[in-house]
Order: sequence, then structure tokens, then C-alpha cells
Amino acid sequence: MSSEVTRPADALAATLTRTEVQRAQFSVPGREIVQIRTEIPAGVASGWHTHPGEEVGYIVAGTVRMEIRDQPALVLNAGDGFCIPPDTPHNALDLGPDTGIMLSTYLVDVRRPLSAVAAEP
Repeated sequence: MSSEVTRPADALAATLTRTEVQRAQFSVPGREIVQIRTEIPAGVASGWHTHPGEEVGYIVAGTVRMEIRDQPALVLNAGDGFCIPPDTPHNALDLGPDTGIMLSTYLVDVRRPLSAVAAEP
């Protein structure tokens, strides 16, 4: 288990805290499983981005507006789950009043970065 805390490189998401919980090989060749705990302060957005594989997430605390390109926005509360397809631009905005906490599991291509900045729609 890892307790590494990372800060996003982009200015929009600079106040997020991402902690890698674990990383392991996936049974599909060329893929790995990465689990990240993300804390988003009230009123802060992750910024539009993509992942090179599926994201399966769960809201641990707070209320988050999940925007996924070409889909209606979701308002997710603690206990709600979500799935985002590979390479699909999305943005998470914490609606407050408290810090939102998400646990995301990524099933991603090992040859690509875990996330990439995407243009706003």
C-alpha cells in the first residue's frame, strides 16, 4: 500500500490532494489497476481531463457535480458510485459545503500517463 500524496500540475486543480492507495498489475496484458483517493475542497473543480482506461469511482464524502462530455451532469453524494469510459473528458466540481472525497479505481494502459488535460466542451 502506498501513501504517496501528489499535487496536480495544472493551476486549475492545484488545490486538490490525490493520494495513491495502491497500484497492481491487471489480468489484461498492458493494463494496470491504480486506486487514488482525491480530496476536492468546496467550490474547486478538478479541471477537464481524461484517463487512458476506465475510471470506477465512489463518493466517500461530500457532494460532487460530475460532468462527463456528451452526458448529462450527475450530482453525486456520499455513497454514490460512477463510471467513466476510457479517454472521455470529464470534470468534478465539489458543491460544498465540505471537502468532497472520492475513491477512484483506474484500469489503465501502462504505456500512457494516468491523466491528461482535456479541452473544456
